[in-house]
Amino acid sequence: MENSSAPQSDVFGIFRENMERVIGPAGPFASYLKAVNPKSLIEANLQFYKALFEIGIGKSEIEPDGRDWRFKDETWTKNPLYKRLSQAYLAMCEAVEAMIPDDLPLEEKSRAELAASIVTSSLSPTNTLAGNPAALKRTMETRGSNLARGFQAFLKDLQSNDGLPRQVDTSSFEVGKNLAVTPGKIIHRTRMFELIQYAPSTDKVHEVPVMLVPPQIGRYYFTDLAPGRSFAEFAVSQGLQYFTISWRNPSPNERDFGLADYAEAVLEATEVVAEVTGQPKINILGFCAGGILSGMVAGHLASKGDNRLNSLTLCVAMLDFQTDASLGAFRFPAMLSMAKAQSRMKGILPGSELGKIFTWLRPNDLVWNYWVNNYLMGDEPPAFDILAWNADSSNMAAQLHEDFLKLFEDNDLAEPGKYRLLDETVDLAAIECDKFFVGAVTDHLTPWKACYQSGKLFGGSKTFALSNGGHIAALVNPPGNPKAYHNIGPLDEDDADHWLESSERRPGSWWESWTKWCGERSGSMIAAKQELGSKKHKPLMDAPGEYVKQ
Repeated sequence: MENSSAPQSDVFGIFRENMERVIGPAGPFASYLKAVNPKSLIEANLQFYKALFEIGIGKSEIEPDGRDWRFKDETWTKNPLYKRLSQAYLAMCEAVEAMIPDDLPLEEKSRAELAASIVTSSLSPTNTLAGNPAALKRTMETRGSNLARGFQAFLKDLQSNDGLPRQVDTSSFEVGKNLAVTPGKIIHRTRMFELIQYAPSTDKVHEVPVMLVPPQIGRYYFTDLAPGRSFAEFAVSQGLQYFTISWRNPSPNERDFGLADYAEAVLEATEVVAEVTGQPKINILGFCAGGILSGMVAGHLASKGDNRLNSLTLCVAMLDFQTDASLGAFRFPAMLSMAKAQSRMKGILPGSELGKIFTWLRPNDLVWNYWVNNYLMGDEPPAFDILAWNADSSNMAAQLHEDFLKLFEDNDLAEPGKYRLLDETVDLAAIECDKFFVGAVTDHLTPWKACYQSGKLFGGSKTFALSNGGHIAALVNPPGNPKAYHNIGPLDEDDADHWLESSERRPGSWWESWTKWCGERSGSMIAAKQELGSKKHKPLMDAPGEYVKQ
């Protein structure tokens, strides 16, 4: 699962190279400098100098957020020098952010805020040994062995992880051994995907089957992690006939895979599921980018008058891109043109490159947290199944990359009938089946209010659930966690905040509410077939199959 590359010459070159990959040549930084007008600059500086004066005389009331991992050590509150250091740093962060005017256009503000977060997180005193009391204590306790281990890890990451600190120890995980082990069979394979049918674990199952459409730019098995944390395992335990697509990891030879091809693949998969189960209708469940694709396919079917869709569920999926989301920082014409040209030349957008983009959207948590843990504290990164999946990146075909960038740039899905898919216009409001949407409270990629806004594009009966957790953690949310909760209610309020006020708050995972909702719409209970596949679609091999391991 390691991401390998040739050694780089120095850490500063790697940092510069990573920044160029993430944001294009000075894109958001140029936006930040452009955004800072003389008035905001003067006002922010005056406030900063005032704050420094109050810090110096010990009268400052600035204090870190209690959730900020960087300032958890008691030294930051008990030692006057370190207390002032933290206050000065936080005052600087406030000044940098205050220089961004509130009245900027949404996309310009997103780019400026991205630049500000990268700069301020990089300048945190906790990233250095002298500025990190916990690391200094560890150094004294271990007589410097933590720094020796950290330096070895640093050199290894220079050679094998593009100069970024590793986020996970993947050595204890293997797909098919302790990940993606819910019993099932590959019952269909094409150039683009394998289709998995999971074995039933109940005597009776609901008539209407469910098919998952996972993201085209990630391996499906985050929905089938270790036993007890697997969405697939839970779905079959609730009597659902459950199938999932496993996408091929494209190479430059598959550079032509585009949105239309993926849509045709989903339609083909629904036909296989219908044949195997003997049911004319199907429940489609789409996660992340797979949710975008599922919504588009549903709109295509509605335009054709094809009623094979029984229900539609979209989780952490954003179809209206004109929203206040981190990804808005990348809606920059020159940057988009350059990104298209680079992937067209290579044939793919490597998964490692895409991973860096998402990493630098949250630099404190996904870069500097591991910098401190691995290099200053000298600890190994955690062995955690979600992070192991995240490190197991897959590529994006050049055509799909171009199609997504165009969709992101033009935002055609937000206007009924403007987007065309497989020679049919897509009108999300015309989709008549019942729908279920899921957002995540701390999602930085597809904020829950943006997911709610996207849900408003659809017609018919709609339910919205808001889960605790972030973009992936909210999806990997098995029952049994005492801290888990979700809000749920009809998606009928114009404003997301008003919906939240009127929604019902339930303890536990949204998985439980969704399987009940889906089961109520999936027909009668029938005897479960013990043999998977059919005469026409005989099992080819055991799940998880071949494509997930490419």
